[in-house]
Amino acid sequence: MHTVETVLLVLMLGALTGIAARYLRAIPLPLIQIALGAALSWPQQGLHIAFDPELFLLLFIPPLLFADGWRIPKREFFALHRPILKLAFGLVAFTVFGLGWLVHWMIPEMPLPVAFALAAVVSPTDAVAVSAITRRLGMPAKTMHVLEGESLLNDASGLVALKFAVAATLTGLFSWAQVTREFLWIALGGVGAGTLMGWGFAHARAAVTRRLGDVAATQMVLLLVLLPFAAYIVGERIGVSGILAAVAAGIATNFADLERSEFIAERMQAEGTWTMIESAFNGAIFLLLGLQLPSILRTVDESKHHGAWTLVGYVLVISAALLLLRWVWLQLAVRGSLRRAHRDGRMAEQPSWRLTLATTLAGIRGAVTLAGALSIPLMVDADTPFPSRDLLVFLATGTILITLLVGSIGLPLVLRRLPQPAEAAEVREEREARIAACHAAISSLVRSQKEVNDVDADTAAQRQEMVGRITQQYRVRLELLDDDSAAASTPETRAEEAEAVRARKQGFVHELELRLACLQAERHALYGERQSHRINDASLRELVGELDMAEVALRKRLRAARQAAGLAPHGPASRD
Repeated sequence: MHTVETVLLVLMLGALTGIAARYLRAIPLPLIQIALGAALSWPQQGLHIAFDPELFLLLFIPPLLFADGWRIPKREFFALHRPILKLAFGLVAFTVFGLGWLVHWMIPEMPLPVAFALAAVVSPTDAVAVSAITRRLGMPAKTMHVLEGESLLNDASGLVALKFAVAATLTGLFSWAQVTREFLWIALGGVGAGTLMGWGFAHARAAVTRRLGDVAATQMVLLLVLLPFAAYIVGERIGVSGILAAVAAGIATNFADLERSEFIAERMQAEGTWTMIESAFNGAIFLLLGLQLPSILRTVDESKHHGAWTLVGYVLVISAALLLLRWVWLQLAVRGSLRRAHRDGRMAEQPSWRLTLATTLAGIRGAVTLAGALSIPLMVDADTPFPSRDLLVFLATGTILITLLVGSIGLPLVLRRLPQPAEAAEVREEREARIAACHAAISSLVRSQKEVNDVDADTAAQRQEMVGRITQQYRVRLELLDDDSAAASTPETRAEEAEAVRARKQGFVHELELRLACLQAERHALYGERQSHRINDASLRELVGELDMAEVALRKRLRAARQAAGLAPHGPASRD
């Protein structure tokens, strides 16, 4: 099959599996995609794709890690830097040495450097798989930030460890001093190169948009999409980590975005574009992983070095050892940092054995593990094949599947029993921000009314009426947002006041439902106008786009209002 046809087919299947996952909520999307890929490539005449690890790392990994770095909350990322760094670098080293010795002891014919290479391959966790499985399971927010930060950085540390393990296998030489120097250069150089490229792009974009405004939004979004590829290529060309360069570029660009609040079109286009890219590339990654499974299994079967049950036993032992090493590292090296973060208020959830178990099970392996395994060279020299390469690739692939299955089954069971806070810190902060925004809007209305002194009486009266109506709407919103308004009331009156507030909130819900019904009626009318050829497609897109944005905001307000009023989260008019 032609390469272009293959790419189009993989993207289409990724979209279809995403739709299918909405109906099969009990099965995580990555497992569905892996199973479909394996089913497509299992027959002899099935879909077979030659996997190029370097091309895979260039095309798929940089934009996904850039998007993760762009989206991850920077406040939490830097506040929780100690546990993140201990997991991203310390745990990788602990896993490489601990698992490497275990594999060499269990499979004596696998040389120790090759065993270390296998341990390095399976040491990085996969952010895509973790978020896909835990997104709707109630993983505590700060713990999820730690896992995201870990997976952003440990790809680079795992691949660096793999590089030195392969070099030791090929040359038979190993130097701790050289490893330390090269690791610092690769890691710090990658972060520095990505940061410089991110800030350079941000300053160039600011210079252009100061003159052109938001009319160049589409071109800026296109350049933003190309930025992670540029950061990765530059990083690899100068001999540093291209993966860390892409992550650092995403973080730096996000910081620059904080000063671009007025560029609404660019922001909305960028959000939609990245959502589409993440969905398409995530699906392609796991489909490609599934497509490689039959060929990997056939390769190991042809080698006849081990029986099938022996190979399965190896995979189970390695997967169990990975989880055990992760649990030990969390207990010995990370738990103290998490406890200090909780004590200082940087982490709401208190470390517990259930939270540690959930964090252990979230150590899921994915696409980078497969790419690293397949990137191992076939030959040591012209006459000597790389020792135990097929077995290494099989064991790495099996580990991916086992950790995915364990996470998919175990995480829901553990997270279901975690105590949930009465109100998440993010929800409280969002409510306080809305209150502050309402106060700022009312203050601006008061200032604008005071500035109007030299207009005629009729205009002043009309303006005062408008200001009063808008101010009243904001005061209603403040009343609904203020959950502590009855804190000072007596026990005898508190129940009556709460009932009155609840009635007002329910009335507000009904008003929002009416407004939502009006928006939907407007949209139906616009489509009727287009079907009657009274407006063209461009006008329809523009008008419906305005209604869509208004409806998104209104639905979010309606969900919050129904929750505040004690009603079901999805009423007849608020269904997504």
